[in-house]
Amino acid sequence: MDRNYFDQKGRVAIVTGCSTGLGVQMAKALASQGCNIVAIARRQNLIEEVAKEIAEEFGVETLPVRCDITDTAAVDAAVDQVMERFGRIDILINNAGTGGVAPAEDVPDEVFYNEVNIDLFGTFRLARAVAKKAMIPAGYGRIINIASMYGMVGNKVAPSSPYHAAKGGVVNLTRALAAEWGKYDITVNAICPGYFYSPLTKETLDSDFFQANAKTMIPLERYGNEGELDAAACFLAAPAATYVTGVILPVDGGYTCM
Repeated sequence: MDRNYFDQKGRVAIVTGCSTGLGVQMAKALASQGCNIVAIARRQNLIEEVAKEIAEEFGVETLPVRCDITDTAAVDAAVDQVMERFGRIDILINNAGTGGVAPAEDVPDEVFYNEVNIDLFGTFRLARAVAKKAMIPAGYGRIINIASMYGMVGNKVAPSSPYHAAKGGVVNLTRALAAEWGKYDITVNAICPGYFYSPLTKETLDSDFFQANAKTMIPLERYGNEGELDAAACFLAAPAATYVTGVILPVDGGYTCM
């Protein structure tokens, strides 16, 4: 048996939401194992910068592809572009998403619809296209859906019912696709991150309120740092992870264990 469990040389990964934050971090983690990276997001200038940076740092092939995941035709065209360039797609990380905070009684219809359309339906659009055009014909695939700990539990800190609903949908969509596509040797798993530091969240998470919340609600008594999602992504994407599917993996410092 090959003991180089995480070697991804020659393989191709699509990472959506790969313009900033966790998406870029996971793309770099896979690239560090030799994986070629397709960076998908809406902002062309950012994904071009990310692709260039990853190629220079890790010596892998990269491809920036602008795509709006709410547009089925655009998703299909993006997958076609990747197949034309590489001829394969081994890994899909569905990371693109959005989130809003508002009391449930004040959420407008369009906000709820937009959340579900991006976080849930967008995840399905990519998975459907990649499975049909690449993974099912190849008889191999690793799909990783980025849900949220708020897809597993409710919360009293940041009211965001549309986000909870969409990410909860991603959790059970993961199980459904794992059950359906297992016969093709495609594994489908979900990562449920907790709060992570980023340029957009740092001020909020460092506030007295959120620091006190971490001490009370999180067994590790802190929020996630850059790179702490990478090991989960590398594990679930690994060629050796042949018998791991339908798993919902919280990476939340223990938040959901209580």
